[in-house]
Amino acid sequence: MVKRTVDDFVGKRGLIDPQRLKALSAKSDVKGGVQMATHLGAICATGVLLWQTWGTYWAIPVFILHGVLLNFLYAAQHELSHNTVFQTRWLNEWFGRIVGFIELYPRDFDQIQHFAHHRHTQDWEMDGELARGPFTLGSYLLWMSGIVYWQTRIARILRFTRGTVVEPYIREKEHATVIFEGRVHFLLYCAIAVASVVFESWAAVIFWLAPMMLTKCVHQLQNSSEHLGLSHNPNTLENTRTLRTNAFMRWMAWNMQYHTAHHTFPSVPFHLLPELHKDIVEKWGREPYSMTYFGFQAQAIRRLMNGRTEMDYPMDQVWIADGLPDELPADTQHA
Repeated sequence: MVKRTVDDFVGKRGLIDPQRLKALSAKSDVKGGVQMATHLGAICATGVLLWQTWGTYWAIPVFILHGVLLNFLYAAQHELSHNTVFQTRWLNEWFGRIVGFIELYPRDFDQIQHFAHHRHTQDWEMDGELARGPFTLGSYLLWMSGIVYWQTRIARILRFTRGTVVEPYIREKEHATVIFEGRVHFLLYCAIAVASVVFESWAAVIFWLAPMMLTKCVHQLQNSSEHLGLSHNPNTLENTRTLRTNAFMRWMAWNMQYHTAHHTFPSVPFHLLPELHKDIVEKWGREPYSMTYFGFQAQAIRRLMNGRTEMDYPMDQVWIADGLPDELPADTQHA
């Protein structure tokens, strides 16, 4: 069982009154239950509709929506790993394990990696979510496609199943936990595969794996834009981006578009992040770095064109943000 927690982590002290922060950190079984029920209910509804329309052209948009809903279910796992969805702790635990199984992202490992991400955001050596090389245009587009994402997730489960742990942010005493968890996941996935062969059923592929894997590119709009192109300084107000979008996307992503607020005070549950965002803006005196999904993508691709890589930009400066010129001044880039 993972004992690490970021519940008490504060990204910037003195920004919010302690009593106000305590009020904003109130968890709710009702609000968490409604959000979980509506998200899982939407997945069930699109699954039924996909079954009814399979073999027709109507199945294509339903397939895409179903897959996108499955992918954004990771937002639920993310909150469950923070133990902020439900006030009742065991509900966070078990829903987290179920969702982690669906997402091919074991809960214990996710908590360990995400702890490192919050404690060391944008630190190449310590951030568990920066375990990659600097982006080139090609590697970035490959990442956005979802191919590398799924290859990494599947390879990690197989590696844990073999008893191999290489992640530097996983402490030695946690190796047994992630290995056991990986083996449980592997055996359960094998059981589903065997059952599918025995019953000659494609249900697991049609209603789960195929839509989830083939629409990962939509979820990558969220994943790629939260930190890339911002400062690597250890300040959540400088190294984390807020995203401007519509109400449907905020519902589907569990308000994770308020990512600056979340990283600054991760004990605040998803349903109170809009209020926390307003409080931060009022106290700080300005909006955090924010962009739209497609505005971010357009600028990120431009920055990586013409043979440039992520390392061509200083790590202590912002190089993807609204208002920046298409071509940054020469002194902004490395020689």
